[in-house]
Amino acid sequence: MNTLFDKIWDAHVVQKIDDGPTQLYIDRLYCHEVTSPQAFDGLRARGLKCFRPERIVCMPDHNTPTHDQDKPIDDPVSRRQVELLASNAAEFGLKHFGMYSKDNGIIHVVGPEKGLSLPGMTIVCGDSHTSTHGAMGAVAFGIGTSEVEMVMASQCILQQKPKTMRITIDGQLAKGVTAKDVALYLMAQLTTSGATGYFVEYAGEVVRAMSMESRLTLCNLSIEMGARGGFIAPDDTTINYIRGREYAPKGEAWDRAVAYWQTLRSDDDAVFDKELRFHADDIEPRITYGTNPGMGIAIDGRVPQDVPYMGFTQGQQLLGLPVDYVFLGACTNGRIEDFRAFASIAKGRRKADAVVAWLVPGSWAVLQQIRDEGLDRVLETAGFEIRQPGCSACLAMNDDKVPAGKLCLSTSNRNFEGRQGPGARTILCSPLTAAAAAVTGRITSPIQFI
Repeated sequence: MNTLFDKIWDAHVVQKIDDGPTQLYIDRLYCHEVTSPQAFDGLRARGLKCFRPERIVCMPDHNTPTHDQDKPIDDPVSRRQVELLASNAAEFGLKHFGMYSKDNGIIHVVGPEKGLSLPGMTIVCGDSHTSTHGAMGAVAFGIGTSEVEMVMASQCILQQKPKTMRITIDGQLAKGVTAKDVALYLMAQLTTSGATGYFVEYAGEVVRAMSMESRLTLCNLSIEMGARGGFIAPDDTTINYIRGREYAPKGEAWDRAVAYWQTLRSDDDAVFDKELRFHADDIEPRITYGTNPGMGIAIDGRVPQDVPYMGFTQGQQLLGLPVDYVFLGACTNGRIEDFRAFASIAKGRRKADAVVAWLVPGSWAVLQQIRDEGLDRVLETAGFEIRQPGCSACLAMNDDKVPAGKLCLSTSNRNFEGRQGPGARTILCSPLTAAAAAVTGRITSPIQFI
């Protein structure tokens, strides 16, 4: 009667405190440059080393510029944070994928693509979108800086066990409807607090039919429903994705790992604290209209309320609205499939003159795939420039900031006020919808190009 979440959680319990938190063992800690400096300082102040350094991977991504990465970072704060991560990793003997190396990128893109995130693991990072790694069949969640220090020192963390929720989506998605649209639909249905206190398992025909990269997008956005995290039981799609990756098990270890991964599923009679069901027929290409990811509508829908910050009024239709910026990237949609999708619409067309487009791969490996597949030539012919990897315009912590008042169609994960720059206005969408806007200069349904 156990859920998969229960199985993974219980297998990692070191100690349970009566009427208190659980001491949970952590298989993988990812560190980026923003939330780790204080944690390293804490270890240093207490004279501690990292308990299991081989379980920790460090990588700068938030402050990384998406141009001229071979030169010093202009912004002194960003430069200091990136440099501190490198020096701290060296001092404490940690694996470090530095900026402008082939191993670098956004940590939530690089972890899965290198085989560092595996089924059955517990994975944490000082970043809310750590839920991305749940697509691998792992229990993955974001933690605070003091908790980062705790994991560094002990490879354990104190946590209250979340409740369990299963979201089942059956049917078959229509053409032009992507995992991002599914996530935006779920957020609108549940609101940004509808999954608070839960760990979500995604299931059903739609989820099983998704590629690994689509699953990574879906799990990435779990936190935006208020969930502690989201994950998908591993299957052949998962195993085939992991096979041969750099840090994946090899030889006999691979065979043993696969045998274990194939047992990772919820029991047929598993009882969840909450069950929700949805159907693919109800999901269309979607956009947000407000200032949190749950404020979403079908792309041809009408705004249900006034949103002064965005300049939208109740009943207004956003289809056809002029767009200033388009951003393709982030840990939500910075993978090769996202660039393939964008290029499928851009091919044979031209970027609208009025649109500023930032196309930012999630890693150097993704950038290499873009070149290997000739997508760079397709996109450059259409008038687009591909930038260097990093978090970019997902958040205003690097040079890629949307100017005040400008409207950006973004494939990232959050549309909070000023998230992409002071006064910037953000509409979340899929890579297909972003591409349709980039070539027309307006919010446009991608269906007409498919």
